[in-house]
Amino acid sequence: MQEVKIGKSDVVTGPLGLGTNAVGGHNLFPNLKNSTGIEIVKTALDSGITLLDTAFAYGMGESEKLIGEAIKGYDRSKIQIATKGCQKVEADGSVVIDDSPAYLRDCVEDSLKRLQTDYLDIFYIHFPDGKTPLNESVAALNELKKEGKIRAIGVSNMSMEQLKQANLDNLVDVDEEKYNLIDRDAEQESFAYLKEHNISFVPFFPLASGLLTGKYTKATTFPADDIRHDDPDFQGATFEKIIDGIDEIRPIAEKYDATVAQIVIAWYIKNPNISVVIPGAKKPEQVKSNVKALNINLTDAEYQLIDEKL
Repeated sequence: MQEVKIGKSDVVTGPLGLGTNAVGGHNLFPNLKNSTGIEIVKTALDSGITLLDTAFAYGMGESEKLIGEAIKGYDRSKIQIATKGCQKVEADGSVVIDDSPAYLRDCVEDSLKRLQTDYLDIFYIHFPDGKTPLNESVAALNELKKEGKIRAIGVSNMSMEQLKQANLDNLVDVDEEKYNLIDRDAEQESFAYLKEHNISFVPFFPLASGLLTGKYTKATTFPADDIRHDDPDFQGATFEKIIDGIDEIRPIAEKYDATVAQIVIAWYIKNPNISVVIPGAKKPEQVKSNVKALNINLTDAEYQLIDEKL
């Protein structure tokens, strides 16, 4: 597997990681089993994936705890753990965003305990709180980096203006934002800046809630209690156009004896603007399927066709 260096840090990983919001993310998905979550993580590690992307918000710490259990028996030095924090649970159960230096330090310390490790490879400020100067938040993380508690500094869910403020002292190593083949604002908004400042880019929702997996047709509908029911990408002419684009790339999938999802993941891996792609999984079998994308070497013409059709 090719190696990817994260920003200005010394963190090195592979181009395919595992998004773990369905590992312990009981507040995000129904009917999750902790045992399955642990199996998903172990399957990823056994398949050669080394970057595990989690967050406190995934089960309010449960995902981190499960990963801490799952990695026991593995060589920690060969695993890269990325987590995110900033959510503070108040006494009444409400959740507020807090990027203050003192609270981010608490977030890191708490994540270390839940993950049962003495360092984090990447720690992301999960969301801006709208009040703390983000360069001060990042400076606090840099102190933790100097202490060896984190190895790389990340930000997430930031506007271009917020990203620039966070990186005022050129300390940010990696930016994780929503990006996929049908949601490509980052190409115009941030890619040039990220390249100029040696900041790695990690897209979340790479398969667009399943829309880019090829499992839907124009006849597919979603019940009222499904979050996709009111998503514009899953409705009307927009949905039909995306399905048409998917159909255009099915011949490429057939050529490689691959699924559409594997071809889409291979496109991200080939994309020079993307450092690591982190598709999630609700079943171990999905992890094994995603890993097969590493063996697909798209031609430049195929890459361009996918780029144009979606």
